[in-house]
Amino acid sequence: MVQQAESIDWTAVNIAVPRAARLPDVVMAGFEQRVSAAPASVEIAMVAHPSVTLLFDLGGGDRLVCRAAGRSGRGSAVVGLLPGELRAGGTVGACLQIRLGPVAAAAAFGPTAELVGGMAALADVWGRSAAEQAEERLRDAASWDARFAVAGDLLGRLIEERRERRPPVDPEVAHTWRRTLAGRGRVRVESLAYETGWSRKRLSARFGSQLGITPKRAARLVRFDHAAHLLAAGLPPADVALGSGYADQSHLHREVREFTGRTPTAVASAPWLAVDDVAWPRRTGRS
Repeated sequence: MVQQAESIDWTAVNIAVPRAARLPDVVMAGFEQRVSAAPASVEIAMVAHPSVTLLFDLGGGDRLVCRAAGRSGRGSAVVGLLPGELRAGGTVGACLQIRLGPVAAAAAFGPTAELVGGMAALADVWGRSAAEQAEERLRDAASWDARFAVAGDLLGRLIEERRERRPPVDPEVAHTWRRTLAGRGRVRVESLAYETGWSRKRLSARFGSQLGITPKRAARLVRFDHAAHLLAAGLPPADVALGSGYADQSHLHREVREFTGRTPTAVASAPWLAVDDVAWPRRTGRS
């Protein structure tokens, strides 16, 4: 039995969230099939999000299958910015998903340009030994609270270790990302460059080399993410376009199509967005 993206039964899935944010610019959620639910092979589609995503297969045996940007793989994975549509599924009993904002991802794994628009095995990004040890500790944890604590500890240690070996993201780059998020993508690169004291050319070059995308592209992705949630909330596309800073409804349609390959109507009914505020409470912030 395969539950397609349009018919996911979320009542058969437990969703766990941390009681408090553990690391800046990092949010987590746990997904686990209810014991009472009949085992099923599930496939869900996730739309583009302004973060680097870690997916930990906690069921073992590489039962998690991910497909993005023309690539597919089994087991725990890392999905970069702008993958278009990410499809994840399989007979997975439990999965931990961690969203790292680009600044946090760069601090943990280095410049993320190679991950933009693509997907890789967790072992290829984190290192096989470290990835296997992380999976083992997470699977051995007795509860979701314990798993969140383990994940926060592992990522925190990784960021500290790497910070000692190389300079962190430029403060000007981090500021530009924070301002882009705060403005929901409705920011001008010229204004951001002025705030940092850099030229637009230098800001774009440094931002791109460290986070993998240009400031303009980042703003478009953040604006799309805001618009997608408004669509999921039931607002008409015309109102979403106006409220999100698009020139008109056609402009919104083109952006949604570019980021997801779908229409605004299809994005509005995406199952992943239907539980987004449960899995990623606004109080923890969106990375």
